[in-house]
Amino acid sequence: MSAPTFQRRALPILTPDKLGELKPALADVIEYRKSGLSLNWIVGCPLECGYCVRHLFDNFAMKVPRRLTSDEDAVTALVTHPYFRAHKTPIQLLNRATDPMLPVVKPHLFKVLRHLDDQGLTNHVLVITRWRVTPEDCAVLNSFRNLRLTVLVTHSGIDNEKIEPVDSTIAAESLRTLFQHAEQYRTVLYWRPIVPGLNDSDEHLARARELSPHAHATVFTGLFFRTEIAAYYESHGLPMPYDDTARRKIMPEVAEKRILDFFHTPANTTAPWGALFRKTSCGVAYAHGEADYNGHYGVRELCTICPEEQLLLCQRAWVKPDLAEVTEEARALGATGPVEIDDRAIIVEGLDEPPRYFLQHGYGFQCHDRAKPHHHRQHGRAPIGWKAENGTRTP
Repeated sequence: MSAPTFQRRALPILTPDKLGELKPALADVIEYRKSGLSLNWIVGCPLECGYCVRHLFDNFAMKVPRRLTSDEDAVTALVTHPYFRAHKTPIQLLNRATDPMLPVVKPHLFKVLRHLDDQGLTNHVLVITRWRVTPEDCAVLNSFRNLRLTVLVTHSGIDNEKIEPVDSTIAAESLRTLFQHAEQYRTVLYWRPIVPGLNDSDEHLARARELSPHAHATVFTGLFFRTEIAAYYESHGLPMPYDDTARRKIMPEVAEKRILDFFHTPANTTAPWGALFRKTSCGVAYAHGEADYNGHYGVRELCTICPEEQLLLCQRAWVKPDLAEVTEEARALGATGPVEIDDRAIIVEGLDEPPRYFLQHGYGFQCHDRAKPHHHRQHGRAPIGWKAENGTRTP
């Protein structure tokens, strides 16, 4: 059967002078993030979600999508990147500066997926959207035979139109459509950002719980609240969700407990809810019947809500790497100071996030910066809303 066709409408490519006006971080089409090597060759989005990371790149006002480079050159940049490993490195597409399922963007998304799939690559590929997905789109997504493709549908249930103008029912319908038609790909309910007092009422939690059976996994997470986003909130008179900003996502301890208690206490035991995860890669791995590629099994308190069969998969795959080998590779990447491996993670100094993620994905074992420790139970989260070691609670 021939592969489904899709729209060939081409977005214009930014001219060199316009490209030069962008922040260097935005103009660079590749960024290594925890969930994968991220390819962002299109920027600009009309969906004015107040908490969007586009604030960090000073392009929130750019509403019309534009390409930074051609689709073909974007693929070449990805597969020739020093950190890319065929069949191993997880990939994210268009997760930073636009929505990949916008009508003018998705033809380019599909084209890049086709190029990658035609190379026989079996890497995990993550696509995150909150926009409309049709049965015709699902037919295209099902046509990719090699890639381990996951579509994560962002659904927050936030009712404040000044914070999130996009009606969450759009994402809910897309999730149902994707799950109904899924054959080659998997779909995840990306329940985020959860903010206490904004979208964590019983009604909000019930809505997410009822959506969870329409996905292969559900992942919940908090708000990424940086200084630039706080400034936008303040200038637009939006209610400030927290008194302070943070480098990591904010998910207060009380909020997490409320979610877990609600999600794991179904009112109707004849209609069990879907599997719930704290981390994106955990949900993606579960959806594909594989062990977590980020090696979260070492941080055992993250696993307390995982299905037993998934724990067994991750346990079998989780192997502490050889210290001498890791040290040699870390040194080649620029690490300084001693390299250690404990029962949770590789611990290094002098490496920023990209080389740490390179090691993490290569070994399937967590890799942490000694200067930025991951504290027990609040792994990878901001300290806001968690008890300090002396028992006091942070704001």
